[in-house]
Amino acid sequence: MTVYCKFGTALDILTGKWKSLILLRLLSNGTMRFSELQKAIPDISKKMLTQQLKELEYHDIVHREVYAQIPPKVEYSITEYGQLMKPVLQTMSDWGAGHMQHMEKLYSEEDEKRANPSELRKINSLE
Repeated sequence: MTVYCKFGTALDILTGKWKSLILLRLLSNGTMRFSELQKAIPDISKKMLTQQLKELEYHDIVHREVYAQIPPKVEYSITEYGQLMKPVLQTMSDWGAGHMQHMEKLYSEEDEKRANPSELRKINSLE
């Protein structure tokens, strides 16, 4: 298996707007019902949440527990195997936080240069 295939396989699990949010919610909150996940991720449609959960379940990242009762009760949780993704998601989250700070600093410095044309002239003339 090539490096790309390994990386691509891992990336496929997290690709999409919602999977990482679903995983973060389940990792931080533990077992959740479908309606709780919907409330925790308000912009996701019912259809999309269902689809994403099915894909995560297929990859043995999420476990779906159906209780034989009326009204029906279904709970979702991270599998033992899925717990292995926790450090990956934490690292991505940490990098994202650092990147946000970097971008904020980068663009606030650019805004200052635009506000102070003499500084811009110094940069352009290499003084």
